[in-house]
Amino acid sequence: MGGFFHNLRHPRRCYVVCAIARSGSNLLTDGLHMTRRAGRPKQFFLPSREAYYAAKSGLDSRDFAAYVRGIIPATATSNEVFGFKLMVWYLKDFLRRLRETKAFGDESARDLEILRNAFPRLEFIQIVRRNKVRQAISRARAGQTGLWKLCNGKQATGKPSFDPALINNCLTEAAVHDEMWKDFFHSIEVEPFRVEYEQLCEDYENTLRSVLDYLRIALPRGTRIGPPRTIRQADEISVEWEKRFLALHPQLQPALW
Repeated sequence: MGGFFHNLRHPRRCYVVCAIARSGSNLLTDGLHMTRRAGRPKQFFLPSREAYYAAKSGLDSRDFAAYVRGIIPATATSNEVFGFKLMVWYLKDFLRRLRETKAFGDESARDLEILRNAFPRLEFIQIVRRNKVRQAISRARAGQTGLWKLCNGKQATGKPSFDPALINNCLTEAAVHDEMWKDFFHSIEVEPFRVEYEQLCEDYENTLRSVLDYLRIALPRGTRIGPPRTIRQADEISVEWEKRFLALHPQLQPALW
């Protein structure tokens, strides 16, 4: 990914997209990737995917410190920007593994210090979704079908079936995960740059440009950001489920927006 000299470059800045399930993170990270100026923000530190990304970049994932140090220049874009995505459910394990390497700070180092020693000038982007009911429905459907992202050739492994208890559980899970991010940002005393999924859908190009501006990433003059390549999974089934669920839980309607 870029050759020998690319791997010698030190990133000018790093950023992490902080997300929970079905918050719109793929729409955001795919859009940033397509600019060719904002890194390739994938889940490089999801344990089940590390061996894949390591092999693709000529690295050894068994040495976590070396993998962290290597994946940054291996996947940074030509303007020396590195991005990655982090889901909150493995945040604690990720921090623990960084700390246990002893390569990015001693035992007294705070989490933010560890993170910025590992990822120079790290900035935090949080993708959030206002409509929690639709988010929960999306989470329930993805769990039933096995389709977390629509891709060519990918087939569903199950059929979607309206299950209000499952949707309610997904609502609760999302609330817990949102609170986990809130607690984390409070603990490191950082206010992330927040992107709303609904705004990203409504004004895709300008929302992406606001993220790039925050990261101080300039696009070449005259560059246009094309339409999203990420396929929306919401359809008439989602609309029907939303109506049926809200009929069972009318108290949720005022809190949607």
